[in-house]
Amino acid sequence: MKNRYFGSRQFYKMTLGVAVPIMIQNGITNFVGLLDNIMVGQVGTEQMSGIAIVNQLLLVFNLAIFGAISGAGIFTAQYYGSKDEEGVRNTFRFKLYICVGITVLGIAIFSLFGEDLIRMYLKGEGNGLSIEDALRYGKQYMLVMFAGLLPFAIEGAYSGTLRECGETVVSMKAGVIAVFVNLFLNWMLIFGNLGMPELGVRGAAIATVISRYVQVIIVIVWTHRHSEKMPFIKGAYRTMAIPRGLVKQIIVKGTPLTINEVLWSSGMAVLNQCYSLRGLDAVAAINIASTISNLFNVVFVAFGDAIAIVVGQLLGAGKFEEAKDTDRKLITFSVVLCIGLGAVMFILSPLFPMLYNTTDGVKTLATRYMRVSALFMPVWAFMHASYFTLRAGGNTIVTFLFDSVYLWCLSYPIAYVISRFTSLPLITMYFCVQSLDLIKCLVGFILVKKGVWLNNIVDKST
Repeated sequence: MKNRYFGSRQFYKMTLGVAVPIMIQNGITNFVGLLDNIMVGQVGTEQMSGIAIVNQLLLVFNLAIFGAISGAGIFTAQYYGSKDEEGVRNTFRFKLYICVGITVLGIAIFSLFGEDLIRMYLKGEGNGLSIEDALRYGKQYMLVMFAGLLPFAIEGAYSGTLRECGETVVSMKAGVIAVFVNLFLNWMLIFGNLGMPELGVRGAAIATVISRYVQVIIVIVWTHRHSEKMPFIKGAYRTMAIPRGLVKQIIVKGTPLTINEVLWSSGMAVLNQCYSLRGLDAVAAINIASTISNLFNVVFVAFGDAIAIVVGQLLGAGKFEEAKDTDRKLITFSVVLCIGLGAVMFILSPLFPMLYNTTDGVKTLATRYMRVSALFMPVWAFMHASYFTLRAGGNTIVTFLFDSVYLWCLSYPIAYVISRFTSLPLITMYFCVQSLDLIKCLVGFILVKKGVWLNNIVDKST
């Protein structure tokens, strides 16, 4: 039993070598996001709420980029596992094309419909002045953030390829530098320190945009200077042509993944819109709670990436039994860690909202919201690991059904009905919606156990 679900010291050393740099990068990013959140929160609740709404909308763009990159990344990891450098190079080119396309589309949508999208979250209780202020601050923040969408996308294409080729430290270092640049510029531009103008929410957006350019420059320069370690970059721009057969394969396998990320993130956006109907206090509380929760969630997020990379490489090398054993042990490790982290988060939940300059009602709501999140953390760990297991083998239609279709067909309708036809408070509504994930866990367990994901999608002989 122990050998089946728990690995050797060498096993954990190997997997942590992949997961920890991702964990550190995401952890520091979320920690600085917390500090950024607190800084804006010191200016006012309306400013914090406006930024929170825009960031929820931008999450749809971010995850569309992630989904598009991940669709090609399934092939990258397996090509790397089979030592096919040209295959890696072609998937990298595909990522660049799709990132530019999504960025252009994203800017067009947010330019045309940005104000209407923000207003969707400002329909609950609250006086007209505070609601209009939140809208105004949100529009200010969004306008500046447009300039940071392209560097975010290009950095994702580079870093995703590096990770799938086993290099996770560079992206971590670039992310660490970028978030500290962001933090320092926030301090200067939000509050007007060191002789800089006091720009408030605009300052927060400018700091984020500049930090994204810093991050993408570091990753690009390192990659091109270390072509001996990352041979895919040699001749990557000599031609931008991609074999039609590969493009077709990536589109067939990757499109459901991209659509899934867009639908999942937009689904989360409309879920939060349902919660926002409980008032502007609910928007502020969810923002605080989500920012704190993301600090703890980095563990299962990192292990999801580790599964995609390690298991994907094993599948590409045709080592199916080793992939199955590795996956089982990684899922177990992720869930066990999140049981402990969830307990810590539950205990510490009342302390975090005290860092914010907001009302006692918002602080109480945020604490209760975090405690519900803490209870469900092991559930999310298992769901996340199951999703990335199915994705590693190229089962993107299954992941599409498992993830976004489930959210839109079950979770969202329940949230819609509760928010509009009952008077249940925010926390009860949130608990009811999250409880539906237990069904999703059961489905994930069955799919993973059946081994429907044990596929080599880059084997030319099949």
